[in-house]
Amino acid sequence: MIWGLGIIISQKSLFLIVSFDTIKKMKPPYDLTPAILKLITSISEKIGAVNAKLIVSQNPKLRKQNQIKTIHSSLSIEGNTLSEDQITAIVENKRVVGPEKDILEVLNALEAYKNLKQWKSSSEKDFLKAHKMLMNKLIEVPGRYRAKGVGIVKGSKVEHLAPPASNVPFLMKELFTYLKDKSELPLIKSCVFHYEMEFIHPFMDGNGRMGRLWQTVILMENYPLFEFLPFESLIAKNQKEYYQALSASDKEGKSTQFIEYILLLIQQSLDELLESDTKKLDGTERLEVFLEQSRDMFSRKEYMKFHKELSSATASRDLKNGVALGLVTKSGDKKTTLYQKKS
Repeated sequence: MIWGLGIIISQKSLFLIVSFDTIKKMKPPYDLTPAILKLITSISEKIGAVNAKLIVSQNPKLRKQNQIKTIHSSLSIEGNTLSEDQITAIVENKRVVGPEKDILEVLNALEAYKNLKQWKSSSEKDFLKAHKMLMNKLIEVPGRYRAKGVGIVKGSKVEHLAPPASNVPFLMKELFTYLKDKSELPLIKSCVFHYEMEFIHPFMDGNGRMGRLWQTVILMENYPLFEFLPFESLIAKNQKEYYQALSASDKEGKSTQFIEYILLLIQQSLDELLESDTKKLDGTERLEVFLEQSRDMFSRKEYMKFHKELSSATASRDLKNGVALGLVTKSGDKKTTLYQKKS
């Protein structure tokens, strides 16, 4: 369903909206079904459980692994052939043998995901910056809306014909106006944006990865753990169902089925996170968690106050190891010893 710009296109009909006052009041259409309400309640409870257990916030290794999974899954949907191990090697600045285009896609995605916290979900300017970063050197004009008509063809059949290029700027502006609506639940808003953006298909390339990336940006503003929740991996494993949900919503002229589908994947991702191995952190991981919270000089006593379960001997070993690894610098001696994060 296209909304705004004075037109609505459905499977069977084309309607012209004469009043622009009407357009301003329109929201992307969807039904608030019992299934959606049930999923939102379940997801909210699971987010609370994840935060309470500090599963993400106190496990930097898990955060790194999940972000690699996210990038691998989102790119593999678009045909990237690199494995998670190869992406990990790129993160660690190791040499990787693979198609040049695939390696560039990963480097661009890593750069984009580093900037997640800097972007405002309702900023169209940030959205275009993200596309420019994600598609740098992959297409002629990254960061700009398409100037040509596009369609999605499967075999000999046109699955989806996107709106004319001349309509794209207005349609996207209306979509970002919708993102500023604080009466909408963020979980629903993120799914609606994802679907509507895919329908509009504003770019010549990179629409799929931008839809998934921007849904994460929208969710992160309310639930920080989504920075590291790889629900894209479930989309990658169930691509047929993903495209079926998009197609079903196209035929209905509203995003209801797509919302239900994505919320179900988010719920399943949270279930996997809660069931994941939450083994105790090792000394290096404990110190990394502490250093994320502290920028000033600190003593062993302050380190132990943060990690209340540690003995003085274990705390000393953590800090000594941190100095050896170059994570912290040490000054003073014995009782006057202080540590500081190495810049």
